[in-house]
Amino acid sequence: MRLLLPLLVLLAVMAMLMLRGYVHSEILADYRVRPEAATDKVPQSILEGGPVIDTRDGRTTSLRVPDHRLVLTFDDGPDPTWTPKVLDVLKKYHAHAVFFVTGTMTSQHPGLVRRMVAEGHEVGLHTFDHPDLSYQSKRRIDWELSQSQLALTGAAGIRSSLFRPPYCSFADAMDNASWPVTKYIGTRGYLTVVNDTDSEDWKKPGVGQIVRRATPEGGKGAIVLMHDAGGDRRQTVEALDELLPRLQAEGYRFQNLSEALHVPGANTPVTGANLWQGKAWIFLVRVSDDVTDGLVVGLVVIGVLVLTRFGLMLLLSGAHARRVRREDFRWGPAPVTEPVSVVVPAYNEAACIEKTVRSLMASEHPIEVVVVDDGSGDGTARIVEDLGLPNVRVERQPNAGKSAALNRGLAVARHDLVVMMDGDTVFEPSTVRELVQPFANPEVGAVAGNAKVGNKDSLIGAWQHIEYVMGFNLDRRMYDILRCMPTVPGAVGAFRRSALEGVGGMSDDTLAEDTDITMALQREGWRVVYAEKARAWTEAPQSVRQLWSQRYRWSYGTMQAIWKHRRALVDKGPSGRFGRVGLPLVSLFTVVAPLLAPLIDVFLLYGVVFGPTRKTLVAWLGVLAVQAACAAYAFRLDREKTTHLISLPLQQILYRQLMYVVLLQSWITALTGGRLRWQKLRRTGVVEVPAAVPRQQPGEAGVIGGPSDDDTPVHGGGDLAPAPTRVRPAAEPGVHVRPSSGHVEAGP
Repeated sequence: MRLLLPLLVLLAVMAMLMLRGYVHSEILADYRVRPEAATDKVPQSILEGGPVIDTRDGRTTSLRVPDHRLVLTFDDGPDPTWTPKVLDVLKKYHAHAVFFVTGTMTSQHPGLVRRMVAEGHEVGLHTFDHPDLSYQSKRRIDWELSQSQLALTGAAGIRSSLFRPPYCSFADAMDNASWPVTKYIGTRGYLTVVNDTDSEDWKKPGVGQIVRRATPEGGKGAIVLMHDAGGDRRQTVEALDELLPRLQAEGYRFQNLSEALHVPGANTPVTGANLWQGKAWIFLVRVSDDVTDGLVVGLVVIGVLVLTRFGLMLLLSGAHARRVRREDFRWGPAPVTEPVSVVVPAYNEAACIEKTVRSLMASEHPIEVVVVDDGSGDGTARIVEDLGLPNVRVERQPNAGKSAALNRGLAVARHDLVVMMDGDTVFEPSTVRELVQPFANPEVGAVAGNAKVGNKDSLIGAWQHIEYVMGFNLDRRMYDILRCMPTVPGAVGAFRRSALEGVGGMSDDTLAEDTDITMALQREGWRVVYAEKARAWTEAPQSVRQLWSQRYRWSYGTMQAIWKHRRALVDKGPSGRFGRVGLPLVSLFTVVAPLLAPLIDVFLLYGVVFGPTRKTLVAWLGVLAVQAACAAYAFRLDREKTTHLISLPLQQILYRQLMYVVLLQSWITALTGGRLRWQKLRRTGVVEVPAAVPRQQPGEAGVIGGPSDDDTPVHGGGDLAPAPTRVRPAAEPGVHVRPSSGHVEAGP
């Protein structure tokens, strides 16, 4: 269901767009108009006859309207603005007319057609989307007629035997190109109605001119051509209000065609299956219009959100960089030099755990390393133990999940500042030092580090590299300024022990334990900040399947965290501030905006295929240019090479689509009450600290883990100091120690 439903939603949206495009003459529309042709193949009786042409059953006859009778005809409607005004004037003077409607306008405004019929007017067909039929095949002509009848049936429950071809004129203008069409129309049971008086109201010549041209000479009868759609018809309405009373005073009667010719009505009721087919058509058109209108609103919303996010990121991330890069910037009165515990939860990390631990051994800050083996089956714990590194401990527990592993590490950690990292991540020598410096400010409860993609040489790795630099780290700078950081990344984050104790430690309520704990800390009033120099290199998924699994879990876990902390919206104090600032921003930028973002690509595809192609491509390239500018700024801010941005256009076309489907699948999982299990990604251990970063060797000053005379932790700068002697009790496998009380409970 989670795979099928997104596909069905996409197909339904595209079907609605296609239907709307067809009804609004954006699809299959043909705007060609044939120039005048010779008339030698048109019967002379037709060229010299009246405006009503009957070619049914092989006939070639024509009819004229009797004297002192006028048949007003209105083309191209119904129009929601001008048709009601025309109907009002006709009703005012008790006049009837004939409205030659298009199927597209009838489908969109069925209520106006019902009003026409109810007020005694006749309705004729003017094709579905107004093509010049002389260019069309018989199959297309049949399609135009049948679709028009379908729309008319659905709108008013009738069908019509009157037809007026687009771009028609007088009977004597029938030529060798239009005459075959007129003959074929007759074989389908239609009377072709042209005109013998043209008001030329479409030229907007002025009310007086329209009245003069619509008035027949010498009391003759006439079929008058006018329009109730296709542009501003104000002059037409005003001319009617003058023409009707004047000619009525001269003895003219304004009738529909059947009344004027004294023949049976041209509109007949439809019943049975055909009626319901017509009603179904009108219903689907209305649904497609409503859906498309909603999509357009969504497109506007996503446009505003995207531009707002870009604007905030550029403005606030720049402010953040300027603030923390000032020479006089300090997090507190003195740098943090106290030892730190680094907790590494590990589950089947044999491929990369050695590189992770050895990168920590090069740390420029005094640390102890606690590797919590969460029931690995690949010898992860043994690999660490065989390294024989000082200040590195391994804690084993049955598999209970990442949150339980982090809590186990927290319980046995010796120090008050705790760094947490993933088992597939490597730190630079300065990472831990930079990560804990914000704790010099007593208001800071957690610090988010700068996670980077270590395996960015592949195409999918390069795409994730762009996403990390642009999407994640710019976001964190912005959220730092706004004081509503949504996530301390599991790959590189630091916490104050007292802050974690205050919220009960890491929770397994969600699949995004890092987002969950970050929100919980801020609700308790702790500040969460971003340390840009605390760089960590993590192994990003290298296949589409692994990427899908990871992002599916992230998206679903984020939704769980937002839902879990929803009460913050109505809370007071720090919790309420985060709820009314942080939660809306995270929801809009992380959940709503990505969910609506596919609309950009849907409309792009539609615009490229059905037009306007050039404007669509220009608009898309404009959006891409804005994204490229933001990405270039982000790379410059993070001091990254911009060569990977070459793949940005391809990322927008391919990678983004995958993220859309993942998020949609997460929504469906959440709405259907589904459960998502933690899915372990396969790691290769290819990530290392970049060669450009200087790495101190074990034993050098300021390095923990190298051979030292007394194995005493060495603090930054070479000052020696004993490690704190307070040791928390280690939990036995299968038990959990609450850091706040030391109380031991069974269970993970």
